[in-house]
Amino acid sequence: MSTATLPPPGAFSVPEPDPEAELYRYAARCGRISSVDTAAAHLGLPADTVAAAAARLVELHLLRPADGGLVPREPAAAAELVVTPLERAMYERREQADRLRERIDGITRAPAGAAGALDRVEGVAEIRGLIKLAAEVCRDELVVLHPGEAADDLVDELLDACCSVLGDGVGVRVVCPHRSRAGYAARARLTQLSGRGAQVRTLSRVPEAAVVFDRSLAVTLDVADLSARRVRDQGMVRFLLGLFDQLWDGATPYSAEDQGYSGEIAHDLQQAIARLMAQGLTDEVVARRLGMSVRTCRRHIAAMLQNLDAVSRFQAGVQAATRFTLA
Repeated sequence: MSTATLPPPGAFSVPEPDPEAELYRYAARCGRISSVDTAAAHLGLPADTVAAAAARLVELHLLRPADGGLVPREPAAAAELVVTPLERAMYERREQADRLRERIDGITRAPAGAAGALDRVEGVAEIRGLIKLAAEVCRDELVVLHPGEAADDLVDELLDACCSVLGDGVGVRVVCPHRSRAGYAARARLTQLSGRGAQVRTLSRVPEAAVVFDRSLAVTLDVADLSARRVRDQGMVRFLLGLFDQLWDGATPYSAEDQGYSGEIAHDLQQAIARLMAQGLTDEVVARRLGMSVRTCRRHIAAMLQNLDAVSRFQAGVQAATRFTLA
């Protein structure tokens, strides 16, 4: 007869309550905390524990004094108040360190090279802080290349700081892929950007994620390894601007009235798909190149090739490319 194995001690123990979390939920539910004693009675906690939790929530900006009591603040607003000064201080120190490094290199090397012209930054928080600081001092023009690939949400998060310059007299131009017109959340984002004054255009494929501030500083993003490059070399910045302008000239203006893939957009997508199919690429590779799901890509391929008499995907791609008079 086998003996049942007893669970280790504490396996079913109840986690200790978090007074700060309970007090914040109480404040959010009631709309305000009029008295620490009253809150302690409702929560069944000692008054001194609730008082300490309230003080900590005030430090975190999750509660703010108002009319003799405490009222809750939205978590996102609290995080902004707590984190922004830290991010600003961190990047001001980074800028100071870079200036000192350049000065030392300038003294010890003759002639002075391009020290600090290309810096690597790693981590979401550091990249977000870098972009936010650059956006805050941007005065004339900001251009954005948004590739719209698998990490849409992360790129959106990293580029959110760019939106802060809208409405301050800064010209903003954004190029993103056609697929941004199809999804509800992506369309809402484009509509919001254009409604706030940004010029938005789309094309079949955007090769990289990058932002250029005032034609003097660029930040390129590598979402795959959560890193960025801060580019201050003016030759490289001009190259990125030239790439952006070339893509911009060939892109289609976005309008909130446009509905998904239609007209010129559908034709442009079919051209891009035909080019890639003519190279013998698989559906998965074509989808990845165009920043869309394999299912969506196959739906476009089926619609494009329904009238073609082809015996292979390669032949279908060549026929489609010929039909679209592609180079």
